[in-house]
This record gives sequence, C-alpha cells and structure tokens, in this order.
Amino acid sequence: MTTHPLTVALDSGDTAWLLVSAALVLLMAPGLALFYGGMVRAKSVLNMMMMTVGALGVVIVVWTLVGYSLAFGDDVGGGLIGNPIQYLGLESLVRPEADGTFGIPTILFAVFQGLFCVITGALISGAIADRAKFGAWLVFVTVWTLVVYAPVAHWVFDVSSGSHVGGWLVNRVGLVDFAGGTAVEICSGASALAVALVVGRRVGFGKEPMRPHNLTLVMIGAGLLWFGWFGFNAGSALASGHKAAVVFAATLLAGAAGILGWLGVERVRDGHATSLGAASGAVAGLVAITPSCGSVTPVGALLMGVVAGAVCAWAVGLKYRFGYDDSLDVVGVHLVGGLVGTLGIGLIASAAAPTAVAGLFYGGGLGQLGRQTLGALVVLVFAFTVSGALALGVDRLMGFRIDPEHEVSGIDLVVHAETAYDLNALVGGRSTGHSLLGHLTTREHS
Repeated sequence: MTTHPLTVALDSGDTAWLLVSAALVLLMAPGLALFYGGMVRAKSVLNMMMMTVGALGVVIVVWTLVGYSLAFGDDVGGGLIGNPIQYLGLESLVRPEADGTFGIPTILFAVFQGLFCVITGALISGAIADRAKFGAWLVFVTVWTLVVYAPVAHWVFDVSSGSHVGGWLVNRVGLVDFAGGTAVEICSGASALAVALVVGRRVGFGKEPMRPHNLTLVMIGAGLLWFGWFGFNAGSALASGHKAAVVFAATLLAGAAGILGWLGVERVRDGHATSLGAASGAVAGLVAITPSCGSVTPVGALLMGVVAGAVCAWAVGLKYRFGYDDSLDVVGVHLVGGLVGTLGIGLIASAAAPTAVAGLFYGGGLGQLGRQTLGALVVLVFAFTVSGALALGVDRLMGFRIDPEHEVSGIDLVVHAETAYDLNALVGGRSTGHSLLGHLTTREHS
C-alpha cells in the first residue's frame, strides 16, 4: 500500500488531499449504515445502523489508544506485530517534530488508517444482522480491532524503511495490496463467516422470505459508499499526483463494470435485473479494485469489475447451499470480491501501472500470483480462526445472540426502545395519540 513514514518537508497539497480523503472514508460509515439498514427487515433497521455507528465509536477510541501502535509501530515480533506502546494515545504525534510523514502530518496518516479499521470492523456486522446483542457486538469489535485487524494491517500495510522494520507479508513475501483487498476485504469477510457460524442462523432462515425493507436506502447507501471509496483508494496514494489519478480512474471503472457483471448474471439466472443487484454489483466491483487499483490498466479495471460482479452474484447463493446465515452477504461480496481482486493482481497486473508489478498475462510469470495467493490464504485463515475463537469467547461470557422471541418481535424495540418508522405518529401535522410519543404527549397535556 504505502511505505513507512519518512521525515520530509510537509506538502500542503498532499496534506489537503489526505484530509479530504479521510473525510470521504468517514462518509463510508453512514453510507454503510444506510446500505445495510435498507437490506434488513423494518423491525431491525435501527439496530443494523447502530452496529455501524457503535463500531465507529469504539474502534476509533481503541485505534487511538493502542491500535495504531500495534499496526504501524516498529516491529517487535518477526514481522508479526508493532510496538504497542510506541504511539500510545497518539500523544507523540501531536508535537510538530513528528510531522513529515510522506510530506503529510503523521497524525493525519494515523487517523486515515484508523478509519480503514472502522469500515473493516463495521462490515462484519452485516453477517449477523437481525439477531446479535448490541453490547456483545461492541465487545467483540473492540477486541477484534486489537487481535485481528491490527496484526493484519501490520503484515500488509507497514512497509520497512530506514531503521524501521514493518510487516512480513508486504516486506518478505512481496504481497501487493494497494488499499486493502486482504487487510480490509478478505479480513472482514473471513471474520464475518466465523462470527455468523458462532451466532447461528436467523429464525426462519431458508423458510421465510427475508427481503430488504427499503431499496431506496440501499441505493443511497451504495452511492455514498462509492463516493467515499475514492478517498479509500485514491487517498492511499498519500499524494495528489499522477498515482492518485490513476487509482481514481480505476475505482470509477471497476464500480461501473461491477454493476454490469452482477446484472448480467441476474438477467440470465433470474430473468430480470434488480436495483439490489445494481447496488451490490457496484460494491463488488469496488471491493475487487481495492487491492488492485494501483496495479491494473483501465481495461484491467473494467475486467476486474465485471468479473467480480458476476462471481459475487453467484457466490451470494452459497449460503443456502452450505447452510450458513450470512444475512447481508458479507462473505459473498467482500470475501469473494477481495479474493478476486487480490488474486487478479497476479494475473492482469501491468508494470505500467503505479505499483510496477507484472502479472502472469503481462509477462510476469507465476511469481506474483503465488505471492498474492499466499497472502490471501494467510489472512483468510488467520481472520477466520481468531475471529471465531473471539466470538465463541464473547458468546460464553455474555451471550452473543438475542432471545428468539425478541428476534421475532423486533430487535429495534427490544434493544433500543425505538422503531425506525412510526406511521401513526403524525396525520395532517398533529398527533393521533396512537404512537408512544402521541400517548405520552396526550398524557402530558391532560
């Protein structure tokens, strides 16, 4: 993705670009909340959104205190983990002498990377929609940040430079992951599968229709995610030059091609193209281009997107074949899409692209494909194993799943004492007295 911080003069243009990029990545959180919220049933939309918002809260705090140190501190474990106290609380990064990271303030780099962790953790929640205790989820994602994401980010993103020793996958193996195909997409997808298996299937899974309650929210959420993805990918260039422009273009092209790939499969398989398919296809294309955005030509980006859209459209049906309940298809889109993008580098990467790596079809042989395969498998197995063990621990400690009767009646009202929609609250601008709010208002004025 990047090289490790080097002390150079600050560049105001690059700093401005990363400030904007970080804000764009932050926008992905409400985008994901809308995307996921629209996909669940009406009785659990607020809980689904709260799982994203809750992850935003706890992950940023944990990342500030120790997460960044674990991911980007000087290696203390053979390329496996960074020094946990080196940047404790980010206090040392406040001083002016800490600035100069790639021409940008070091604390800005730390915040930017923290937002990556937020999105990765929040993605997992989609696999356990409708049935997870909110408190248990917060405990899980807090510990997960430290024991799963931070080590993987160290392996994949922390490049050695000067006296600094970074992670083993990027430095010793030579894994190419520009913006997070392994550390974000495969890591979240594998973690989601493990947690979904621990929590178990929803009441009525495979027997009752569990259709999205609001496709308008889904489409809006997908649009915000796509918008934010430009900061996610192009921001990872850490500069506002040619590299960022190439990555920006690849991100646009892959998302568009992903729509066509998914809709094509739907049309052939089901006889019709859907709005949910269009939104999901765009996300699938964006997932696949995340690791490869700096490694492919524009035609390669189109190919990456259309293949990811088609493959992910097929993969989301695997949960019915194998019996695991991945509520919002985190496995089918993010794990599978991440694999497509990560392995695709080994096939269609062009040396003319910013990362200067050649894949098999561009004369690079099998070497890079082998390195990408090893990196993908290591992250997949590690994230699945550790996340599963952590989920089991949380389940034993406090129970991960709500009671079945509460799941049936609606998790929003039980857990949060709220409902997303109260259609009886206002008629013609005045209270009917039939809603809770109306009842309380009537009593207050009686």
